[in-house]
Amino acid sequence: MRRPAGARTLRPSRGPGTTLRRTAPSALVALGAAIAVLAAGAGRGATPSAARFPAVEWQGLVGAARPRVIVGQRQIVVLKAPSLADRVAAAGGRATDVEERRWTTAALSEQKLLISKLGVQGIQITPEHSFTRVLNGFSAAIDARGLGLLERAPEVAGVYPVRAAYPAAISAPVLDAVASRPGARLALPGFDGRGVTIALLDTWVDRAHPSLRGRLLEGIDILLEEERARVGVSAPDPSEPERHGTEMAGLLVGDGGPAGFSGVASGASVLPIRVAGRQPDARGGVSLYARTDQLIAGLERAVDPNDDGDAHDAARVALVALAEPYAAFSAGPAARAAAGALRLDTLVVAPAGNDGAGGPAYGVVSGPGGAPAALTVGALDRGRRAESVRVVVRSGLDTLLSETLPLAGAIAPAQPVVAEVAALGLSTRASGQAPLRLADFFDGRGYSRVAGRAALVPASDSPGVAVRAAARAGAVAVLLVGRRLPPGALGLDDDAAVPVVALPSATGVALLASLRRGADVGVSIGRGRAASDAVTSGVAAFSSAGLAFDGRVKPDVVADGVGLPTSEPGRGADGSPRYGTVNGTSAAAATVAGAAAVLAQARPSLDGPALKSLLVSGARPLAGSSVTLQGAGAVDLGASAAAELAAAPTTLALGRASRAGWSSIQTITLRNLSPRPLRLVLHVERRSEGAAAVRFRFPRRLTVAAGERLPVRLVARVSSAPRGRALAEGSVVVRPTGGQALRLPWAITFGPPRGALLGPVELRPTEFEPSDTAPALLTFRAGRLVRSAARSELRPLDHLDVELLNPRGERLGVLARVRDLLPGRYAFGLTGRDPEGERLPPGVYRLRLVAYPTGRGAPASTLVRFRIRE
Repeated sequence: MRRPAGARTLRPSRGPGTTLRRTAPSALVALGAAIAVLAAGAGRGATPSAARFPAVEWQGLVGAARPRVIVGQRQIVVLKAPSLADRVAAAGGRATDVEERRWTTAALSEQKLLISKLGVQGIQITPEHSFTRVLNGFSAAIDARGLGLLERAPEVAGVYPVRAAYPAAISAPVLDAVASRPGARLALPGFDGRGVTIALLDTWVDRAHPSLRGRLLEGIDILLEEERARVGVSAPDPSEPERHGTEMAGLLVGDGGPAGFSGVASGASVLPIRVAGRQPDARGGVSLYARTDQLIAGLERAVDPNDDGDAHDAARVALVALAEPYAAFSAGPAARAAAGALRLDTLVVAPAGNDGAGGPAYGVVSGPGGAPAALTVGALDRGRRAESVRVVVRSGLDTLLSETLPLAGAIAPAQPVVAEVAALGLSTRASGQAPLRLADFFDGRGYSRVAGRAALVPASDSPGVAVRAAARAGAVAVLLVGRRLPPGALGLDDDAAVPVVALPSATGVALLASLRRGADVGVSIGRGRAASDAVTSGVAAFSSAGLAFDGRVKPDVVADGVGLPTSEPGRGADGSPRYGTVNGTSAAAATVAGAAAVLAQARPSLDGPALKSLLVSGARPLAGSSVTLQGAGAVDLGASAAAELAAAPTTLALGRASRAGWSSIQTITLRNLSPRPLRLVLHVERRSEGAAAVRFRFPRRLTVAAGERLPVRLVARVSSAPRGRALAEGSVVVRPTGGQALRLPWAITFGPPRGALLGPVELRPTEFEPSDTAPALLTFRAGRLVRSAARSELRPLDHLDVELLNPRGERLGVLARVRDLLPGRYAFGLTGRDPEGERLPPGVYRLRLVAYPTGRGAPASTLVRFRIRE
């Protein structure tokens, strides 16, 4: 743990004339003036061992439909000059407050010097956020010429796209009978996190909530750039408050609620840092999201809450309860920021994401969860008891359905409900689109379309929104169609106190057809009865998994993430405080962040890396669940508190084996945290043999002196030709004599990567005159999404270069460099200028596109010929 000294032991490298043009309105990421990645529909399939509810069917339970976000020309520029975290690490973790403030100032000076140099060249850059603590860099809107100069500047380590991140959970207001609680393994008798600060990077938090009073520090609002945030003063939109931050705060430190509700670390303090909120979206309205530069700015304040350049007041734990979809990059700005925070003794806890299991190699883990330094958490669903009801659906004299169905909510009718059916939105709205809102349930004269009837509505990505709206419009029941929902998944809501059931799709289609014919359609719903729901026990089907982009096992651990009771913003109709249930990997991450605070109180000598290692090494493996789904297993705080040995890294990145003789080398640093020498026995525990014989070489017996750090070299080698693509996985087990074993999860995938990293390339026209206003358009597919019946594999790119070759085939330079590419289609505007911005003389030229994969592997390339006319 750091203490004061004396007391503390490219993106585009395009030329000035190169323009980039957006290719379609469905873009996920916009780069520079006009470059886009098209939506690829990256893997959302469920694994064969997943529960019967595939991950895609959980979208609405773990997050609202993701809005389309335009980030404009915003980029994150990372400098080579050291940050405060780099300086502190180089000094062995010992620095005075004066030194830290001087180093912070020096980092900012490097940025100002670079911006000044660009200004001399006619490039005006106004940073939106400057980063000096966790990394050295800034974010700004930068045009194509500025991007080219930045990429070539010797001071710049890289230019990266700004992306969007979203809350990774959804709530169901009011505590209910089907709510579960974080297991006893996240409790440590006698400790509650007292004296430990947890930075919560999320939305607005309701400071007035009784369960949170006295546990919230003065907040910081990154979105409003205020020294004293409005966090906890008033919701940005009182009619529709941002729920997520209040929910996460309740899981961390809530106390005093009904039914014994309590957060994991009820004695800790929470520093709310608002990095997500309602911001402009691509539709011209506002949507709830955060940008990655805002997230990094939040980490800057988590390690330096009073913003004085001295990080000795850093929070011990930072919960980033947001997910950047499919962005498990290990060296991007968010990953660098997580590593910087850890060097300053702040452990970053992040959700794995809610897109289900991917694989067999790279899956669908969200950023910053792919960061090696982050403690990435997946979600467990331990199974719940839910109500079921008898449902009879009729059309005239015909019975369309007569079955016992589980309640999707937790309200069972006290008396049987018999009602006519009214359908809304099913003819025009599809899954994935915005859910029905309250106004949709009323006609132009203000009359309710569903009052006294059962509302038949599509189960959109956010079914709870439509359910609440239908209930407020007077519906006596809600029938969802289009998705199967796990029993009790919507929880209990005092704004939706009506029974909710999900009908089979075939019944919904038949009902809709009957209504269109004008038939008399009705439904009867019987009284509820308790039913055991054991199907969803284990790793939740929505929990993202499948290795980060560097081949590292992610998530690191799993924890309860379904039906957790927590606080909700605002008051009920009777003035009472609101409580509810929440699902998602951000909920699981919140419980682990609370556990980290409890462990930090119990063992205050632990620094950030040791805190992370003990939480991972103390986890209990789940029988019958893949390492790529669970990491080291379910967090067990008691086991973590008793551990004597730490390791870095906590999970291994071995990669993909394509042939016999392939090998991967990892260096593991073992650290003795106890006052006694430890005699260690090392062995490999296998969960799956995979498609080839894998042999490991490392010392079998070691002795580590008290307080010593010992590097251990581990070699994994494939001794037979791979047959098939089955995953090999397991753990390297390090067991101290008379002590608790430490497990380091590993996984190896087999076979050459499937599919080309570069798809069809097209340039139109292939013969043109140089023009800044009418460039030729180069389009191509970069990266790969490999679909299979079981799981889909995401193959992103570390970076892509567009190189220019002269008529003799000599390389003239790089026209464009794009970093951290997700699979999709890209478009570049070719103006007929060289990398320095000079007009090309007439002649025949070639473009060479070079795609560099993440992790190990040879780049892919292709050539395109074009002619510059006289």
